[in-house]
Amino acid sequence: MRRTNRRDFLRTAVVGATVFATGRNAQAAPKAKRPPNIILIMVDDMGFSDLGCYGSAIQTPNIDKLAADGLKFTQFYNTAKCEPTRASLLTGCYHREVGGGALRNAMTLGQAMQRAGYRTLMTGKWHMSSNPVAKGFDRYFGHLSGATNFFTGDNTFRLDEEKFTVPKKGFYTTDANTDYAMQFLDEAVKKHSNKPFFLYIAHNAPHYPLQAWPEDIAKYKGKFMKGWDALRIERHKRQLKMGLLNPKWKLCPRDPKVPAWDTLTDKQKKIEDLTMAVFAAMIDRVDQNIGKLMGKLKDLQIADNTLLLFLSDNGGCPFQRTRTPDIPPGPANSYWTYHEGWAQVSNTPFRLYKQNQHEGGVSTPLIAHWPGVVKPGSQTDQPGHLIDIMATFLDITSTPYPETLNGAKLRPLRGKSLLPILKGGRRDPHEELFFEFGKYKALRAGKWKISWRYGPWELYDIEADRTELNNLAGKMPEKVKQLSERYEAWSRELGARRRKQRTPKKKKQKRTQT
Repeated sequence: MRRTNRRDFLRTAVVGATVFATGRNAQAAPKAKRPPNIILIMVDDMGFSDLGCYGSAIQTPNIDKLAADGLKFTQFYNTAKCEPTRASLLTGCYHREVGGGALRNAMTLGQAMQRAGYRTLMTGKWHMSSNPVAKGFDRYFGHLSGATNFFTGDNTFRLDEEKFTVPKKGFYTTDANTDYAMQFLDEAVKKHSNKPFFLYIAHNAPHYPLQAWPEDIAKYKGKFMKGWDALRIERHKRQLKMGLLNPKWKLCPRDPKVPAWDTLTDKQKKIEDLTMAVFAAMIDRVDQNIGKLMGKLKDLQIADNTLLLFLSDNGGCPFQRTRTPDIPPGPANSYWTYHEGWAQVSNTPFRLYKQNQHEGGVSTPLIAHWPGVVKPGSQTDQPGHLIDIMATFLDITSTPYPETLNGAKLRPLRGKSLLPILKGGRRDPHEELFFEFGKYKALRAGKWKISWRYGPWELYDIEADRTELNNLAGKMPEKVKQLSERYEAWSRELGARRRKQRTPKKKKQKRTQT
């Protein structure tokens, strides 16, 4: 057994229970309780209602079991867009104040967990500057880009810092994310057993392009022929039966840009059904992989001391950008997205979509599974935001948030720990939560929420009308003035909005309408 030197002793004193003393007197010392392993799983462009346990008919039995054995949040928020969500999730700050993907003057979750004595692992979509290994992760597999072909990948795939060549056959990004995550877990448990681990899996699914294994698509073909009108009603009824929603919150009407399902031709209905079948298959495959991951935790005999959080980065995506006219959605050589009709189903019962700061854009499922801590089958309506994740992990590991990192002054931590909620209690809520992406913005303070899209500020009583159907701005101008002034003060505090990043122009593909 290695003798503990002075440096190891000081590290043990700072980190506490995370690192265990190994000197001659170690057996005489009381055994500290090992802190939990932590797994954070985020999917991409999945709406509030796309899981079985949140109202969908998509088959997600493994995720549903996590919810049945854990805690469901009904009012948890993201930032309605891929990169801003990742910036806020990783730093515990609002995305603009850390320069979005630049992550300036910020400590990442990887760096925080390294300070807490954890082995830090990541797989999946990064979509930030640099590389995860340079931002606090000991191991990384995935793509640095914001989206990728699920079967053939792109040139941003990395294994740690080395370029990774995607195999020509048998590769699917969602499967690979889990396979490498399990390899990293084996390594962490067997080679770094003195440390707990933090694993962050950022699935690209079900973000476009809509591509999935044929056997997964086959499970869902024909399941969406009822159309978006009927399926939204069905999901809403399930949500009410589950107690996810207040019955006072009415299902929002169909978006005016979306045609009634019964006005489509049979040909249009078939291609729309297939489009949604592929989307469902991509979520199904995520669920299958979570089943594999949970099996690995049991095999390694660490499931009982592992906290797992599952959420989505934004609501359903309305961008009907590209379709390959001669190739249906699904295979590697296709490129399809879905549009407002299906995005509104994903976001049931809420209004609007990815990028908008209305509830349809910013509401995410959040499931917390932690044996022995989280009460099985529990649910909370306490509002939370992904800026709270950093504060929660710091609280769980008793790790202070530093004023500086590597000589740079850090932005203040904006989040509040969710640990009291995970333990079944109440926490002091945020006085205000701010939302912003581009021209879209919002602020929630208690039951009041102001949202801005095109015209003047809108005002909603979220307790009575979370689906944002009754705009009270005309009746309560003083409340709008009070909240909008607070929003503008917050915006000035964060500094100038960063300029929109320029991206290389891509070769346009032919667009078609169904």
